[in-house]
Amino acid sequence: MRPDSSARSALAPPASPGAPGTPTPPRSDWRTLKRLLPYLWQYKLRVALALGFMVAAKAANVSVPLLLKQLVDAMTIQPGSVESMLVVPLSLLLAYGLLRLSTSVFTELRELVFAKATEGATRSISLQVFGHLHALSLRFHLERQTGGMTRDIERGTRGVQSLISYSLYSIIPTLIEVIMVLTLLGTRFDMGYVWITAAALVFYITFTVIVTEWRSQFRRTMNELESTSQSRAIDSLLNYETVKYFNNEGFEGRRYDEALEKLRRARIKSQTTLSMLNAGQQLVIAVALVLMLWRATQGVVSGQLTLGDLVMVNAFMIQLYIPLGFLGVLYREIKQSLTDLEKMFSLLEKEREIADAPGALPLRLAGPPAVRFENVRFSYEPAREILHGISFEIPAGKTVAVVGPSGSGKSTLARLLYRFYDVSNAQEGGRITIDGQDIKAVTQASVRQAIGIVPQDTVLFNDTIEYNILYGRPDAGHAAAVQAAQAAHIHPFIERLPLGYATMVGERGLKLSGGEKQRVAIARTLLKNPPIVIFDEATSALDSANERAIQGELKSAARNKTTLVIAHRLSTVVDAHEILVLVHGEIVERGTHAELVARDGVYAGMWALQQSGSEAAVAP
Repeated sequence: MRPDSSARSALAPPASPGAPGTPTPPRSDWRTLKRLLPYLWQYKLRVALALGFMVAAKAANVSVPLLLKQLVDAMTIQPGSVESMLVVPLSLLLAYGLLRLSTSVFTELRELVFAKATEGATRSISLQVFGHLHALSLRFHLERQTGGMTRDIERGTRGVQSLISYSLYSIIPTLIEVIMVLTLLGTRFDMGYVWITAAALVFYITFTVIVTEWRSQFRRTMNELESTSQSRAIDSLLNYETVKYFNNEGFEGRRYDEALEKLRRARIKSQTTLSMLNAGQQLVIAVALVLMLWRATQGVVSGQLTLGDLVMVNAFMIQLYIPLGFLGVLYREIKQSLTDLEKMFSLLEKEREIADAPGALPLRLAGPPAVRFENVRFSYEPAREILHGISFEIPAGKTVAVVGPSGSGKSTLARLLYRFYDVSNAQEGGRITIDGQDIKAVTQASVRQAIGIVPQDTVLFNDTIEYNILYGRPDAGHAAAVQAAQAAHIHPFIERLPLGYATMVGERGLKLSGGEKQRVAIARTLLKNPPIVIFDEATSALDSANERAIQGELKSAARNKTTLVIAHRLSTVVDAHEILVLVHGEIVERGTHAELVARDGVYAGMWALQQSGSEAAVAP
């Protein structure tokens, strides 16, 4: 449906905190993690097993320096002698190799066991976001910026995998290894080694956390600017023809470049602060490493330590500080992933404007139902009411047409019947009923299942013609699609195409003409075969010959169905059981075509104007 001018106000409502494109306040990292944990908890056995393999891998890794010390201390004879070739402790060498292998094996087992949990959580979150977005109101989707929103979802999905990977595969193993190393240093040597290592860790982690928290604002700004640039690019490409019509390629290029320039400056600022972070981290590590080796060297010189002890301390420091050197990077990546997840979870937290009532039951229909609008008032914005107490009935199996000037609220009636919005005065008794059942008291899915629509502006999926026809009933099969296409008078056109029903229609169906798209929409609705049908200017894009041919099919399709026809061309509604003339959201006239023409009112004036226009169009 094309929004009439009364509905256009919904396209640009005042910004609200929950509106798409409005920056949302930062949420705490713990809140984001708490939201993520239930998705992982369903794989708790795999998590426990993965943690077990992780501890085993780190125990094997920490044992390597211990074994290396034994190996060095066992080499007590002078190098170059014949005996040196015979006394190399072969068992220690084999154990050393096995420990190295065990570290890798346990690590791979951990990743193998936990892969299902990671991918499962990612799938669950992505599916929930997708379903929630479809459940949000039409108002949200009219306000959204598609490019930025899809970018947020993409980054958030990637953030789930990154967060799990970095925390379970890097942060937790490093912390376990730190605890093991500190315990060994404290038990085998004096506490000086422990204090040096612990102090370095405290300085390192404190510096990393403070600087990374400070840098998060730049990352968040960069995300916002990236979403903005993506939105502008996609919006421009989706409206390719409009850009060409108005020769505005240069304007669009400058607008996109403006967004890219802001993004470039944000990225440079982010990279500059990253360099500061890395330099500070390496300084802390270098100072701690020098102090540890200096103390160990002094111990060897004084005879308190063996050469193997020095090698062991050095190996411990290398094993500890190399992953610790990446701890800052990992923490930054985790913060980045949390920031990305924050955006996606904020989409999940957007409340549904239209929701099923608690305990709502499906709509129950025994045949073509009667549809009633009872004192319906509606406004897209509180300050401007669109419909002013509309009341009318579409009897079961009958056709009611609504005509009137643009902006009178005709398409709004269809949106309310589909329950894209709720009536504004429900507490005052305003309501819409189908077969006596208030549509607010039954499930939305059952209401929409009972209604079929041929919209004025048909938007198709970028798939085949057959796919778009079968969208009315996806499990109907090829034969049913052909039958619906024949009824909509588009079958001969499809057969002339090289790929026939397998022809791709392009983005939004732009490879087809307006009339061809509209006939696909008619076929789609005929295939659905619902008890209630809405024709919203269903033949507006057709030529006169095809319009007359399809009018017959539409009348046939509307037979024994409750039908609402929204029309500008009055010639298409002359056979309606009742015609409503809607002006500025109020019904000013109602009756059959003959009654309204005889009344010589608004409808009669519209009819005379259109008839004179038709005669002028065919005059020689």
